[in-house]
Amino acid sequence: MNVADLTGMALDYWVARSLHDFVREIYFTDSGETVYIRGNDRGRPWDGRFTPSASWEAAAAVLERAQRLEVRERTYLGAAHCIAEFEGGHRTVEGRGDSLRVALLRAFVESRFGDSVDDVLREAQAVTGERAAPIGEESVGSSFEDIPSPDGQIGDIQSAPR
Repeated sequence: MNVADLTGMALDYWVARSLHDFVREIYFTDSGETVYIRGNDRGRPWDGRFTPSASWEAAAAVLERAQRLEVRERTYLGAAHCIAEFEGGHRTVEGRGDSLRVALLRAFVESRFGDSVDDVLREAQAVTGERAAPIGEESVGSSFEDIPSPDGQIGDIQSAPR
């Protein structure tokens, strides 16, 4: 998928993936239509919806990482073109979009991943660096090494009898 074509939830997802110094976990809410993240951005915890394509509050995380931002053209219809460099980015990039926010976000994703990205992985995932791995739930049949016994084991903290 071309970064220049990313919009909506797909753009939000790839921005979250690009913020690997901030985002620890990515989930999906609203029947898979909204990106939900957990992380800590420069001392500010974030545990909730993440929609930078629709909100400057979320897009500010990207704007704060810009080391250089130049808006080249803007038409009366709102089309924007920007040139940007980001801390931790690989190069100077250009972004285009129907708004400055979308152009900025596309430039940010391109600075991290290049001209194209994979499809959105629509399942819970942990982000480590530029990689994301699905977060699996333990199955019902999994075994536990330390099953508590009624008589207790070393290390068990039991409540006082009543």
